[in-house]
Amino acid sequence: MDAIRGDIRSSDFPLTGEFLAGRLREHLDQDDLNYIEGLIETVEEHGDGTRLLERGDVTNKSTMLIEGYVFRTIESGDRRYIVGVQVPGDFVDLHGFALKRLDHSIVAAGPVKIGSVSHESLRTVMQDRPNIARAMWFATLLDASIHRKWIQILEQLDAPKRIAHLYAELHTRLELIGRTVPRALRTPFTQLDLADMCGVSAIHANRAVGKLRELGVAEIRRGDLYTDDWDRLKRYARFNADYLYGDGALKLDEGWN
Repeated sequence: MDAIRGDIRSSDFPLTGEFLAGRLREHLDQDDLNYIEGLIETVEEHGDGTRLLERGDVTNKSTMLIEGYVFRTIESGDRRYIVGVQVPGDFVDLHGFALKRLDHSIVAAGPVKIGSVSHESLRTVMQDRPNIARAMWFATLLDASIHRKWIQILEQLDAPKRIAHLYAELHTRLELIGRTVPRALRTPFTQLDLADMCGVSAIHANRAVGKLRELGVAEIRRGDLYTDDWDRLKRYARFNADYLYGDGALKLDEGWN
């Protein structure tokens, strides 16, 4: 991975090296980064579909995603709605520190590797490490920014563009943490997952995937998206990455300290 700053590299922090990488992480010093790495108390691996946290369950820890993808899901009747996707480096349920019970479930999308931080440790962070506490607040607000964008695209875009926007977002989020995506973006997503992320039926999702292929924008096979032109895909999806607070008008260049 690329250096964060000077001789500080993400690879020096095998559990948390991607936390806020490409964004606020560059404003944290060596001591902050060492402290964040030391917060991880346990590391676990889970298989596809594992419910890491059930809606309404009391939680006394928060989860850092180290490898894989995680869904936020809401079930209503016999329907599932995927209302968020997390990538490595994300604190999946940091807001559970304040809420204790979530209004949605946290589910592994494919195999995952996660690290856990007790809420007792997070209380110490809030009291003694204000710089790190602010970074965690930033991470929670970043999740909220992504969630607002998902609401917007559900209103503004048709199904093919929604799917294209989803992959455009994942491509950008992965590149921000130093995971270069060439022609193929590989995910464990099924066509039903795509439908549940985009608020359409499986039949409509299948048609939307076909439309992307017909237009020559991208091809999706077993969750993996292939494209020869990411810029074209992003233009088609009307994707503007500002809401991810990486490069762009909202990038945090100053005002942190």
